Amino acid sequence: MIRAHRWVWTWVVVLSCCVTIVAWGQSPSSQIGREVAIPVHLQDGEEFTTPIKKLIEFGSQLFNAKFTIQEGAGRPFSKGTGNPISDFSSPLIFPRNFDRISSPEANACSGCHNAPVSGAGGDRVTEVFVLAQRFDHLTFDQTDPIPTRGAKDESGNFVTMDSATNDRKTIGMNGSGFVEMLARQMTADLQAERDATPPGSSCAMPPGGTRLKSKGISFGCLTRNANGSWDTSQVDGLAAPSLSKNGALPSLIIRPLHQVGNVISIRQFSNNAFNHHHGMQSEERFGLGEDPDGDKFTNELTTADLTAVSMFQATLAVPGRVIPNDPAVERANLLGEAVFDQIGCNSCHIDALPLTAENNPGLPGQPGWIYFEPNPYNPATGPNAPNLRLGPTDYPATAPALAVDLTSESLPLPRLRAQRGVVMVSAYTDLKLHDISATSDPKFDPECEPLDQNQPAGSARFFAGNCKFITRKLWGFYNQGGAFMHHGKFTTAREAVEAHNGEALIQRKAFDALSLDQQNELIEFLKSLQVLPRNSRSLVVDENGNPKPWPPAGDVTQRY
Repeated sequence: MIRAHRWVWTWVVVLSCCVTIVAWGQSPSSQIGREVAIPVHLQDGEEFTTPIKKLIEFGSQLFNAKFTIQEGAGRPFSKGTGNPISDFSSPLIFPRNFDRISSPEANACSGCHNAPVSGAGGDRVTEVFVLAQRFDHLTFDQTDPIPTRGAKDESGNFVTMDSATNDRKTIGMNGSGFVEMLARQMTADLQAERDATPPGSSCAMPPGGTRLKSKGISFGCLTRNANGSWDTSQVDGLAAPSLSKNGALPSLIIRPLHQVGNVISIRQFSNNAFNHHHGMQSEERFGLGEDPDGDKFTNELTTADLTAVSMFQATLAVPGRVIPNDPAVERANLLGEAVFDQIGCNSCHIDALPLTAENNPGLPGQPGWIYFEPNPYNPATGPNAPNLRLGPTDYPATAPALAVDLTSESLPLPRLRAQRGVVMVSAYTDLKLHDISATSDPKFDPECEPLDQNQPAGSARFFAGNCKFITRKLWGFYNQGGAFMHHGKFTTAREAVEAHNGEALIQRKAFDALSLDQQNELIEFLKSLQVLPRNSRSLVVDENGNPKPWPPAGDVTQRY
């Protein structure tokens, strides 16, 4: 049976591949006056009996649902971090129930993820104030003495708008299933290299240590000391939570989500976001029958719900290219793509990474494009945990794999396809963290952030700030709100290119040295990287959404 939280009605649901029929166990009049976005939630276990198509459709409903107070929206006594509020005498009820900065601030996921379609990115107005959820209700009231209530941070210092939060653009989830599977394969590669490292292997004594590498991407060198402890000081491009602390075994997990590589999986991201932005607590994160926010609702989102909404995001259509039929634009796209590679932009924004058939961690014998929930690397402990892990049926802690073929034509189009045992994922990223700021000084450099999301909140390293961000996935980036870079404060791709310094200084200087025509051609190529119209049959379309052969037959550069 399916249950509605805290409501006593009985529901009978008949599922088939074509239709869902809901019959009321009582008179329909029992629903009169009730205001909820999701009247019926999946019961744990039903995700395995529901056809995948219907499961994804239900995930879409959850993603687009405008949750209300009658189903648990809001969190009167808890923060967006999941911790209790600092002052129980001032619960987050009207008029403190919404706060644009410290949240809750949105009714639905699609309130921000909506450009150009639900699940994609957002305009500048939908920016996210990351880490402001540490506060009960951010007011900047200089008479408020309580840390993390409304004006003081964990150290007891009064905050400003510039020091309380990291201001980031909402980015899209299109193609995220393929990206997460790349991260799983790369994690397995790095961990295998780690496990093959004997004690006494030092990076300081070439060719000692282990050169970490996956899919042609170098992640630096890992040292294992003679006593068996680990030194990750020369590991490059991984977030701090994936590196060892005090010589402990480093996980080396590739974290493809959040713009600083903070989150492992779509599921972990969603568990956090539902609580942070809407005040909807999932049972796997907060416990069966628990009411951590004190709103008298328990099990606000079931484990099956989280599987459905994760499946929806993972199976969103992949981005592609929109290239108008104008001969001059065609020519500019062809030349601009070549220039992008020639000046080295593809050293980080790698054109495509291979998702291979022989490696699917947690699902042996299946190719890498068979996505499944839950991610085998989901954390059981630590910040933003627990999340559902792979294992026997033991809700809400563990569950068996529920799989879907990401290349299936029955999923939203367009899709990537396997060729000769490989799916090439043209996301234009290396999934590494890089510092492209001019000074690497968070206190003064506008391309850095005042707080480090990958460090424990309130610690010295947390307040030291951060300048490292995951290489932006360029597929689909151009029509997702017109706001560029991690902060979204640039309105053109050209501004974003010109802001590349630090590790990308050579490439930016090479761009500056191009002729104006060549620069314009490169920008035209970037403009083509878009989320495509619904159900596009091709990864490259013209301005009317019609399939477009690309690259064109013959040499377009000579034709015009």
